Amino acid sequence: MKRTILLAFLLTFMTSQLVAQKKVDAVLQKLDKNAETYGTIAQNIWELAEMGYQEEQSSALLQNTLADAGFTINKGVANIPTAFTAEYGSGSPIIAIMGEYDALPGLSQEAVAEKKSAGKAAGHACGHHLFGTASTAAAIAVKDWMEANKTKGTIRFYGTPAEEGGGAKVYMAREGLFDDVDVALHWHPSSQNAASAAAALANISAKFRFHGVSAHAAGAPDKGRSSLDGVEAMNAMINMMREHIPQETRIHYVITDGGKAPNVVPDFAEVYYYARHQRRDVVKAIFDRIVKAAEGAALGTGTTMDYEIVNGVHELLPNLTLQKLVHANLSKVGGIEYTSEERAFADKIAVSLGQKSADLEAAKKVQPYKEEARAYGSTDVGDVSFVVPTVGFGTATWVPGTPAHSWQAVAAGGTSIGKKGMMVAAKTLTLTAIELFQNKDLISKAKEEFLERRGADFEYNPLVGDRAPALDYRK
Repeated sequence: MKRTILLAFLLTFMTSQLVAQKKVDAVLQKLDKNAETYGTIAQNIWELAEMGYQEEQSSALLQNTLADAGFTINKGVANIPTAFTAEYGSGSPIIAIMGEYDALPGLSQEAVAEKKSAGKAAGHACGHHLFGTASTAAAIAVKDWMEANKTKGTIRFYGTPAEEGGGAKVYMAREGLFDDVDVALHWHPSSQNAASAAAALANISAKFRFHGVSAHAAGAPDKGRSSLDGVEAMNAMINMMREHIPQETRIHYVITDGGKAPNVVPDFAEVYYYARHQRRDVVKAIFDRIVKAAEGAALGTGTTMDYEIVNGVHELLPNLTLQKLVHANLSKVGGIEYTSEERAFADKIAVSLGQKSADLEAAKKVQPYKEEARAYGSTDVGDVSFVVPTVGFGTATWVPGTPAHSWQAVAAGGTSIGKKGMMVAAKTLTLTAIELFQNKDLISKAKEEFLERRGADFEYNPLVGDRAPALDYRK
């Protein structure tokens, strides 16, 4: 009798598991069915190529897509016109999926395998058109699964603009928009499929503005005080300072305004700086030294100086509990295979990168899982990772070997190669979110690790302080 009851229980359990798996498979099949639709959305955002805090049309397109799928939209969150949240369901757990959609200035490129400007001010050299679209597709797929299974909880999409130097997630985190979230998911376009423990550098960026006195550069140079001299003196001191800072530090700058005519002593000049390190406290100390160099440059050139902190982001806090889950799901989905036309495109891109041909196997496979990671970029996801357990991964949306922020990345992102990698990301996000809804113990374990890594006495303090979002930083 006991054996019969046990067999009946096992049969019922196995049947329910099989039915649940069929529903998951149906959701993934629907993603495949809608791949062309999502590809069109991504292509539209690629063509719009709107820069940080200027993504009105890109943001609206994703909002409308989510609204049409039954999500409730909350527009203009954190006092940012192009930021939004989209929500379905109620109660806990609350699983967040983040999406970006800003382009980079000066990287206009057509979807061809040779450098050819599309005549625009910007280009999607970091693939955020794919990022935002895949995350949208995943949120909708999870919503469909929740409906089919009558699952309690909330799936919430975060439309996060201006990742490239504007830091919208910082302001969203500062406003408490992630405080009730159980787990936050994200991904990023890449040249390979990988879900190892990620790293990112803390970063402070600022614009230093020097003010001088205009005069005729030949007729009355003694009457002038060159603001450009101030910028150049500052840059010289910073370049000498590089010898005396931790070697993991990265400092970059561009002169955004150096005057208008050589025969006019410029009364205004501006230089835009980034400082990065693995730890935010070190970044703050280095930034203080950069400010001192700017003050000294102004003193030595007879000019005045003021500065504006544009952005500041935390380093990325890893969560291995979630990372292993994501790696397993990315491995289930797998990479992509190129058509003959895509292979020809990839080989041309590879040649432009100094390679003989493209390593197409790298697009097909998933990289082995690693718990030690190094990185030299920065992301405002870092701030989110100090507020809620957060995990991400990358998929091969670019030809293997392609660096981010290159014309080759823009080109591949405008082709079927980018869109195939995008759908790998959408499926991986979907599987991960579904598993989290099904396994509350996994969420609890991730939270325990999160609190242990962050520290019991941690208080989140954004590196931007209390400044308002820098909505005009790209203008």
